Amino acid sequence: MSTGASIYNPTGLAPVPGGPHANPRLEEIIDTIRQEFDRFVSETSLARNQRDDYEAKVGSQVNELNIIRQSLYELEAQHGKVRQQYEEELARLRAENHALRQDLPPSAAHSNVVGPASAGPPSALTASGGSGGVPAFNDAYFRDRDWDRDQREHERDRDIEMRDRDRERTLDARKRLKQDHIEADHSIYSPKLPPPSSGGLPVSGHGGPPSTSGPGVPPPPSTSAHLPYPSAGPSSAMMDPHTNPSGALIPINTPAGGFPEDLDLNLMPSEFKKEGSDWFAMFNTKVKRSLEVNLVHTLMHESVVCCVRFSSDGKYLATGCNRTAQIYDTKTGQKTCVLADENADKAGDLYIRSICFSPDGKYLATGAEDSQIRIWDIQKRRIRNIFDGHQQEIYSLEFSKDGRLIVSGSGDKTARIWDMIDGTSKVLTINDPYSLNNDAGVTSVAISPNGQFVAVGSLDTVVRIWDVATGVLVERLRGHRDSVYSVAFTPDGNGLVSGSLDKTLKYWDVSALMSSGPIIKGRKEGASGSVVNGPGGVSSRKDGDLKQSQCTMNFTGHKDYVLSVAVSHDGQWVVSGSKDRGVQFWDSRTAILQCMLRGHKNSVLSIDLSPSGSILATGSGDWQTRIWSYGNI
Repeated sequence: MSTGASIYNPTGLAPVPGGPHANPRLEEIIDTIRQEFDRFVSETSLARNQRDDYEAKVGSQVNELNIIRQSLYELEAQHGKVRQQYEEELARLRAENHALRQDLPPSAAHSNVVGPASAGPPSALTASGGSGGVPAFNDAYFRDRDWDRDQREHERDRDIEMRDRDRERTLDARKRLKQDHIEADHSIYSPKLPPPSSGGLPVSGHGGPPSTSGPGVPPPPSTSAHLPYPSAGPSSAMMDPHTNPSGALIPINTPAGGFPEDLDLNLMPSEFKKEGSDWFAMFNTKVKRSLEVNLVHTLMHESVVCCVRFSSDGKYLATGCNRTAQIYDTKTGQKTCVLADENADKAGDLYIRSICFSPDGKYLATGAEDSQIRIWDIQKRRIRNIFDGHQQEIYSLEFSKDGRLIVSGSGDKTARIWDMIDGTSKVLTINDPYSLNNDAGVTSVAISPNGQFVAVGSLDTVVRIWDVATGVLVERLRGHRDSVYSVAFTPDGNGLVSGSLDKTLKYWDVSALMSSGPIIKGRKEGASGSVVNGPGGVSSRKDGDLKQSQCTMNFTGHKDYVLSVAVSHDGQWVVSGSKDRGVQFWDSRTAILQCMLRGHKNSVLSIDLSPSGSILATGSGDWQTRIWSYGNI
């Protein structure tokens, strides 16, 4: 009982000494913690506000920079106009000076005209009068007219010297910048790409882009040189209208050009324009508007964006930059993957020039300046294969529909068909003796939807088509006046679209080629230029002679080089990106311009249309990739 009593004894429940006095201490500690928490919340809120302020300031500064950049572009355009007016005024003054000289007698003209090196007034006449009633030198009219003429000659000589210096500086700068697949504008650095052939464009200083050269590529030919192509039927004709061997005219649809350069967006009807915060779209007022375009995502990069490509399901977009390839979720715009070869040479730049998803989306192929093709396992984020064989930069890549083959195009004048399983390759070499200035670097490749043919665009202005199975050259498509930078088949395979530095696109009807039987025999293009169904060709097909593919539409409207072309998954639209910083939508059936989209501050180097939906991606020299949605209205 003593134990039980001790358990239930009330004295056993008495508080521990100091217990009642501990509650205020506990409350004090809790208050201190509460105060610390409140202070922490306050500091966090303050930090959050400061962060928001900083972000707002940064955003404001970025906007200011964009405004300054746009102002610079506008000043550049104004400078061009002022310079043109100045040159026109100089021409007028030269003509006036010539006319004044013609009015003077020979003695006066020889004795009074002072050379451009002289800084003083002309010497006095020895006669106070002369034949023909020429007044003496002290006559105010004669003195003023002669002095004005002398001053104009001085101004002309100074202008010529300044213009020569400007031209030399401009050519030197452009030779450094334009050693690439495309030339980005001077304000933003652009990586090297294969140099374009001048191919008939005027030289700098006379209204056209300058001719340039680049490493490993011969300089472009003289602008006055004629293309030494042999007569090859209609596809070799350089002027419209084309003619076929029988002499009949081949109709070429060449609708009116694009928007005027001085078109004011503010003056356009509201139903024919659309504006965003930093982009706008203009629609052709001469046709019924049937297109709607919207900006979905702007993806910032750390360098020039050389290439963009969608996955076959359209869920992902890959971009190629300096040393890295990125993969983005097209729906959210989030970056999901970054691929970089840590074993690559760290010296200098290493731009990813071309990029392509495998049809199953498991692999990503990248082509770079080091002439290597890397096949990446996307899930494991490591290299599966490296295909080595090209001697220069890889400018284009394309997987076959079954994923077994991948075609590559390089500046070394070859395209290669690689086997993904055993790594072997079939080389398609351009050995055409008629190549423009022997400059036939491959800029673009495309595989026909049936997988039977490969189309290749090159610097020598020619589009060539090879048979995949045999490696035999099937056709040469001639018609562009400058380097071809991009080719794309239509979804049905009956058409091929090409884009060129001559500022145009062309549509080639290749339906006869696609419907023909397989090649029975033939040989690759060589010194003799043998071509299937070409002039002097020795190859044939099961169904007999094949009508050559014709250019049936010209797309004219870009103000500068056409650098990339694509065809929508439904075949309705042809889309092109240009050095004029614009993207244009064309009706694929009529070659009529529907829309001009402007959202980049530099050349649009690469575009791609999603194979599974109405989504457009554009990559630019302004270090941005943009994803757009488009659709019919």
